[in-house]
Amino acid sequence: MKLYYAPGASSLAAHICLFEAGLKFTPVKVDLKSKLLPDGSSFTDINPLGYVPALQLKNGEVLTECPAILQYIADQSPASNLAPANGSFARYKQQSVLNFIATELHKNFSPLFDPTAAEPTKQAAVQKLQLRFGQLEQTLVNPQFLTGEQFTLADAYLFNVALWARLVKFDLTPYPQLQAYLERIAKRPAVRHALQEEGLLRHGE
Repeated sequence: MKLYYAPGASSLAAHICLFEAGLKFTPVKVDLKSKLLPDGSSFTDINPLGYVPALQLKNGEVLTECPAILQYIADQSPASNLAPANGSFARYKQQSVLNFIATELHKNFSPLFDPTAAEPTKQAAVQKLQLRFGQLEQTLVNPQFLTGEQFTLADAYLFNVALWARLVKFDLTPYPQLQAYLERIAKRPAVRHALQEEGLLRHGE
């Protein structure tokens, strides 16, 4: 498999989960501005939308969209327990959490990275993020991880998206449970491996 990624983008969650699952893959860095790959070819030949992540399978098929890729990874390594069994109620609950992260967090960070976004649009996004992170703060009072006592796809995705806060100067200090949770996730070997491979670990971390 090949994982097409850009450092710190939403492909980080897939990067983490591939290491958690112990699957063999080749990471391929994408220049999101030029849409070029290291060999000079166009990433749009892989994903016409030009977005990461994209996961290319051995047979050449390409899977896109973070939640779909994460679930594919989990299903290739059931023993990793990254996702509940297909068809179980717990699996649908996890899908609900993945959708929440995608639509309520991931989507609302987007205007904050867009220099052309109008100020009212950015303020609305910040207010929505404050609301949703506040709700997550209550969710994280007791469990070790987002959906219980087991690290899952949802934790990789939330960790990935929450890292963007410091890039756009979104203050996470009002959410101490969330901050403690992120610190726990950051210590996982697979997470550190992915961060290191993407050049996101600061010196001494």
